[in-house]
Amino acid sequence: MKILITGGAGFIGSAVVHAAVSKGNFVINLDALKYSGYLKNIEKFEKMPNYSFERADICDLSEMRRIIFKYEPDAIMHLAAESHVDRSIDGPEPFIKTNVNGTFNLLEVAKEYWISKGRPSEFRFHHVSTDEVYGSLGSTGKFTELNPYAPNSPYSASKAAGDHLVRAWFATYDLPVLITNCSNNYGNNQFPEKLIPTIIINAISGNSIPIYGSGANVRDWLFVSDHVEALLCVLNTGKPGRTYNIGGDSEYTNLEIALKSCEILDRLLPSEQTYSKQIVFVEDRPGHDIRYAVDSTRIQTELGWKPKVSLDEGLQFTIKWYLENKDWWRPLQKNYSVKNRLGVNK
Repeated sequence: MKILITGGAGFIGSAVVHAAVSKGNFVINLDALKYSGYLKNIEKFEKMPNYSFERADICDLSEMRRIIFKYEPDAIMHLAAESHVDRSIDGPEPFIKTNVNGTFNLLEVAKEYWISKGRPSEFRFHHVSTDEVYGSLGSTGKFTELNPYAPNSPYSASKAAGDHLVRAWFATYDLPVLITNCSNNYGNNQFPEKLIPTIIINAISGNSIPIYGSGANVRDWLFVSDHVEALLCVLNTGKPGRTYNIGGDSEYTNLEIALKSCEILDRLLPSEQTYSKQIVFVEDRPGHDIRYAVDSTRIQTELGWKPKVSLDEGLQFTIKWYLENKDWWRPLQKNYSVKNRLGVNK
């Protein structure tokens, strides 16, 4: 296939690019290279014959038209997004521009292109979204594809709006779309502002490890390679108009994640005292969802995908990677200091 991947220099996007190129697809990587888009994530593909890079912003409608009509892709995988909840609290405007208006631009050009090609049934527009669109769970239950949307942060609201647009373009224009809503991703190449990289980098830098509130918020953790395989599985075999939830079946509180990470660091990089002594509880962020948990029954039963990497395996791999790749994350600290907190709305 010829696949146009938006946001392909980011954490998940670059992993999708790697997998898609490795499987023999021709990949067009479209990325604006904003603060979390990182050329080091994709430099190994530069000379590959089945890879091309376009630096462009999905908010630029004319550029989206130029690129899509130039390359004539068989599918569009839309991963470009503003994605950090804390940043959306401090400044929501970029989230509306990129996640709502940018998604609208892509849908409009995709529709125009698809119609110009005679509405091919094999074309796909795959919108990659988040479980946060469903809001917050209590102590029991899991999000299914039938859950009503109830986003609680500017980030999740912007992603929910994107989901609704994609669904509407299917219902109104018959554009063959797919939507996936995933749980919390982690793994190598994740931008330092996210929870697990923040824990690792603060720990080995001798800084405090900030945990919001009491650390009791629960997330379902999904290793990035499992997510990538699920995305390609949906792209190739998913039913147009269908939504698929992707979860890791690994529910842990934020405090448990911090303690597990510290235990692994104690083994891999022993210090004078256990790293858990650096954990501090800080003021919670506004609208902090209590619990997410994803029911992946649909994708598992219909498409045959299942997560393969346990949290212990994935966390061990991730921490080792950050310890061995300081030259990757240190330059990124100019864009985000792990010492400073975002999302306190002050």
